[in-house]
Amino acid sequence: MFTMALSKGRLLDKTVEFLARAGIDVPEDILSSRRLIAPDATGSYQFLLVKPMDLPTYVEYGVAAAGICGRDVLLEVSPDLHQPLDLKFGRCRLVLAGKAGDTVEKHNLLSTTRVATKYPRVAERFFRSRGLPAEVIYLSGSVELAPNLGLAETIVDLVETGRTLAENGLVALEEIAESSARVVINRASFHIQYAEVQEFLGKLRKALE
Repeated sequence: MFTMALSKGRLLDKTVEFLARAGIDVPEDILSSRRLIAPDATGSYQFLLVKPMDLPTYVEYGVAAAGICGRDVLLEVSPDLHQPLDLKFGRCRLVLAGKAGDTVEKHNLLSTTRVATKYPRVAERFFRSRGLPAEVIYLSGSVELAPNLGLAETIVDLVETGRTLAENGLVALEEIAESSARVVINRASFHIQYAEVQEFLGKLRKALE
C-alpha cells in the first residue's frame, strides 16, 4: 500500500480534486470525519491527513512515501526530500507587508525591525540576505493585527488576493517567493518503492496535461 500525506487547510479541497483527475480517489470518510488515516477503496493507497507544517516531517521520516503541500511550507521547513512536481494549483505569494504608505526603503533604513510571521525561518533568511537585523516574532495566526497594534512594523505572510491585507490597512512591500502545491517524495521510498513512485508520478503528470 502506497502511503500519501495530505495537508489540511487551504490546499485540501483542490488536492482532492486534482487526485480525482489523476484517478486517485481520497476516501470520503477521512474528509467528513475526524479520522486522520484511511485507505482508498482499491487498497492501493493509504492517506494521512496532517497539518501543513508537519507534512514534510511525516514524509522525510518515512511514515508516508509521498505528500502534497505548499512550497511555502517547504521553504520554511527545508526538508530533505525529492520535489519532483509542481502541481500548478494553490498559487500564492509570500510577501513582506506593512502599513499603507510605508516603503521597503523606509524599513531598510531601520537599524532593527520587528516582523511578525508564521514563517520565522523564511523571514530570518529574507532579512539576513539584505544584511538587516530583525527581531522575528512567531505568531500562529492573525498576523495582520501585529502592525496595527504595535507588536511589529512588518509581517511576512502568505497572500492570495491581497484582500485580507487591504482590509487591515496593509500592503505588500516586497515579494519574497511564489508558492504552489508541490509533490514531495521520501528519498528512501524513491528507490525502495521505485515502481509505485513512478506509477504515482505518472498519474499526476497525466492529470497536469
